[in-house]
Amino acid sequence: MCSNYHFPSKKRLSLLDLHESKINLDFESHVYPLNPAPIIMRGADQFELDIAKFGLIPHWAKELKLGRHTYNARTETVASKPSFKHAWQNNKFCLVPVDMFYEPKYIDGKPYWYAISKADGNSFTAAAIYEDAIINGKPIRSFSMLTINADHHPFMKQFHEPKNEKRSIIVIPEEYRKDWLSTTHEKAHHFFFEMSNEFVAAPKSLLSEIRDSF
Repeated sequence: MCSNYHFPSKKRLSLLDLHESKINLDFESHVYPLNPAPIIMRGADQFELDIAKFGLIPHWAKELKLGRHTYNARTETVASKPSFKHAWQNNKFCLVPVDMFYEPKYIDGKPYWYAISKADGNSFTAAAIYEDAIINGKPIRSFSMLTINADHHPFMKQFHEPKNEKRSIIVIPEEYRKDWLSTTHEKAHHFFFEMSNEFVAAPKSLLSEIRDSF
């Protein structure tokens, strides 16, 4: 699961082949449910950047608050859950640019937040779906990160409460980004990659030191 993360700065987004100067990123880079954040969309000839709320708002929703519970979509049930199935069936795939994300690790029965990032400090992209809705007469674009089971993953299984199922976001490698954005829901499972061994974790208390080293 992923309930909060940091998105890259404009300078670091350019390293993901995103050179969008018109998008305003003048808001908090630490994203929580219902916060605005950049997402990568499929353009005609290149990647396009847009801003959407973290936590998918179904097209039939009347209120924003549902997004507080839909920031992650399980791959096992995304096709059938009422909140997600419209976006899934209509192939509304996007990518979420991420610097680091946070997961709780339980030590002696107590949760401690850990920052998870690439060992080389580079930004990466997570698989997601997006949706468009009209709330109080205003268009709202929102998204949810897809997750897979991580009960047996050597790295991701260490996070979350010991008795609970372990989940992981799906990182889409650079060479598959365009493929993910143009795939269909029938073929999306080909991109359900497990986290690679290039990721590391550190206590959230070391966040400033980690970010300063990038």
